[in-house]
Amino acid sequence: MKEIILDTETTGISVKEGHRIVEIGCIELDNLIPTKNNFHYYLNPERKVSEQAFKIHGYSDEFLSEQKKFKDISEDFLNFIKDKRLIIHNAEFDIEHLNNELSKIGKGKITNEVVDTLSLARSKFPGSSANLDALCKRYNIDNSKRTLHTALVDCDLLSKVYINLIDQKEPTLDLDRSKDENTNLQNKSILYFKKIIKPSDEEITKHKEYLNNNLKKNYF
Repeated sequence: MKEIILDTETTGISVKEGHRIVEIGCIELDNLIPTKNNFHYYLNPERKVSEQAFKIHGYSDEFLSEQKKFKDISEDFLNFIKDKRLIIHNAEFDIEHLNNELSKIGKGKITNEVVDTLSLARSKFPGSSANLDALCKRYNIDNSKRTLHTALVDCDLLSKVYINLIDQKEPTLDLDRSKDENTNLQNKSILYFKKIIKPSDEEITKHKEYLNNNLKKNYF
């Protein structure tokens, strides 16, 4: 199944205050394995970036004024996410901003199935911090590149967090794939694995004694 890890950066928090999207980043997953099919654009929001937002992502008004507008990339974006589940951290925020942009150019709202990893994290770890940095720390995911909030970096981190949140640390190989495809997958560096603990000689001896004693009790 194909899913899209999605993140946006904006000029500010509220669409009611006229804030707009300045960056969209998407990473495609196929059976939880990132593909090379990504989507990324900086956008001209046609308004100034708030001081608070600039501190978060660092995109200046001058830089953004030279970028494409949302209407210029909207069709490509909608085709990219078509019929795919969206994985978003704090999904309400991103979906509200995306629907606002779509509304401004006369297009309908996003109807994709959406998984909110913030809700997943709060449900799994009630009372604990559930922001992306906290989840990276919990799962020992290196987030040292996240000096600022940028869409593709956040998508990459979220893809790792998501796999851990749903307890799928080992991507499943499709047995219907060709032998060469499976070999290529097996040769890839897998970042998620289950720890294998080998029993000591003493533990093996005690286990054998336990089995022998129980066999005698049941059969003799």
